[in-house]
Amino acid sequence: MIFRQLFDTTSSTYSYLVASRHGGEALIIDPVLERVDRYLQLVRELDLKLVKAVDTHLHADHVTGLGTLRDRTHCITVMGEMTKADVVSMRVAEGDRIEIEGLRLDVLYTPGHTDDSYSFLWSDRVFTGDTLLIRGTGRTDFQNGDPRAQYDSIFNKLLKLPDETLVYPAHDYKGDTVSTIGEEKEFNPRLKVKSIDEYADLMNSLNLPNPKMMDVAVPANVHVGLNQEIVARRGWALSAAEAIALRGRSDVAIVDLRERSERDKHGAIPGSLHAPYPALPEHIAAGGMLHELATATGKRIVFYCAFGERSAMAVQAAQDAGLVTACHIQGGIDAWKRADGPLTR
Repeated sequence: MIFRQLFDTTSSTYSYLVASRHGGEALIIDPVLERVDRYLQLVRELDLKLVKAVDTHLHADHVTGLGTLRDRTHCITVMGEMTKADVVSMRVAEGDRIEIEGLRLDVLYTPGHTDDSYSFLWSDRVFTGDTLLIRGTGRTDFQNGDPRAQYDSIFNKLLKLPDETLVYPAHDYKGDTVSTIGEEKEFNPRLKVKSIDEYADLMNSLNLPNPKMMDVAVPANVHVGLNQEIVARRGWALSAAEAIALRGRSDVAIVDLRERSERDKHGAIPGSLHAPYPALPEHIAAGGMLHELATATGKRIVFYCAFGERSAMAVQAAQDAGLVTACHIQGGIDAWKRADGPLTR
């Protein structure tokens, strides 16, 4: 197992790089824009392939590194389904799992600090974002924060985990690096309340100043999506309505880039092939399935994913590999559903 805790001194943010082995796939949690070069250096040093970048919530104290990591590594960006971010590659919900080679994170919806706060449970540890801090809890006075929701998230979800579960938060301002659920139950002063009302009164009386970066960070973090308009201007995009009209044609192959769990949960376009995005390079290379479909049979490859981000990157990669008729469904399965396109499960 590979586990690295990385710290940004300006925003007091912890980021976490995890992988199951050297030479394997990796993911990073809560990356900071200004630290991206360091993350990628570490990825190279450990001979890893960064395949997913995850944010626990929409941050107000730093600009996320999700977009830059996506642009530089073609990784999948991941946030909870309640996020206000314009486009991320994958949105997850309570009970879902974020998987890479050799490991998986269980998704917990833990609102309160913000309404899009999620925690991620991995083996013997939980990444709590700003919901549960070491000897503290995240403020609840902006971004639709709610102390009552946070009380429920902490007392009825996080504190139900085994006492020995390691707690890794997104921030610490005192120099602490890790705690446990048992320690927080015993020593966290915010958790000594006797009721949800007492907790709400406590949080509502903090009167904290806004984060210094809030006016810059929040708008920047809302707009992390790949600009699909660039792909459209190159003539490589179809609207959902145009794609619906192509369905069933013998000269078209519609290719789903999502993971199997996404297909099972949200459905798929009937007749579409399944070629998950992480395996795209081998499929579009000479001799690969999609390369052969395009060159040997003359089929036009039409990619789609959840919201159009992975498929936009796939189109560029396919064009670079010589598949000049490749295109994608702008807006992904989300746009397909809104256009009343048929689905199969």
